[in-house]
Amino acid sequence: MTTPPDRLLRRLEWRLGRRLDGRLQGAYRTVWHGTGIDFTDLRAYVLQDDVRHIDWNVTARLDEPYIRQYTEDRELTAWLVVDRSASMRFGRGGGKDSVATELAISLARLVSQGGNRVGAVLFDNGRHEIIPPRPGRDQILRITRSLTAVPEKSSSVTDLSEMFKLAALTTARRRSLIFVMSDFIAEPGWERALAMLTHRHEVVVIRVVDPSEMELPDVGLILVEDAETGEQLLVDTSDPLLRGRLATQVTAREDQVAEGMRKAGVAAHRVTTDQDMLAALIEMVRTSGRGRR
Repeated sequence: MTTPPDRLLRRLEWRLGRRLDGRLQGAYRTVWHGTGIDFTDLRAYVLQDDVRHIDWNVTARLDEPYIRQYTEDRELTAWLVVDRSASMRFGRGGGKDSVATELAISLARLVSQGGNRVGAVLFDNGRHEIIPPRPGRDQILRITRSLTAVPEKSSSVTDLSEMFKLAALTTARRRSLIFVMSDFIAEPGWERALAMLTHRHEVVVIRVVDPSEMELPDVGLILVEDAETGEQLLVDTSDPLLRGRLATQVTAREDQVAEGMRKAGVAAHRVTTDQDMLAALIEMVRTSGRGRR
């Protein structure tokens, strides 16, 4: 039986903000000019063009560089880069990890329509899994199995720089559409590695947040534990001094993340654990193609 979300998912189409690599046929309404097999036209070379497409015979005759244009259908390669660290398991319901998993599977299904290939980089400090990109339903099922498997316990703070470097190394052969899903609770200094990734690829950053990370609920005396280091602390959530200090730290962290995104040249989508995932996905698709600053 096809559910309403399934039918809606089939009608959505992700728009790209930049030209990527792709040569196979796709079920899209329009075509690009790129590296296909059907020659269509010649035009003057501009700085952003690939020099491999220069027609040297025409260039020699006209004494000005010209490139050959080919009809290219909009097939692409997409990657899901998912933070699987311990902090992602915090939050209401199934935690931020559950939200990231649901979004990743939905995006994989959305992008794989029309023969596009989807791969995944699942990262934690202790281990990582790379699923090479392939088209088809079996690939979506493989990614789903890996995403829904219980991750191993880790006791170190997330190093997002290493995650972005691994993603850049994994995707180096082909310009791709990359979805990054993380809470960005990590060691500082990740923005440079993210900027290197966005320099070559179209990167869509999805930051998953739990509301209690933004404002401490007033529930009295509780025992809290750092999900990544295992450190435990007994705190009084009713203490106004404590609440004020935490609010200041949250503001500083939000400013730091926003500045990191600005330096990396991306605009992050923010998704909360209490948000309707279908509505969040529709909003992402609606603004697709405009995520790069």
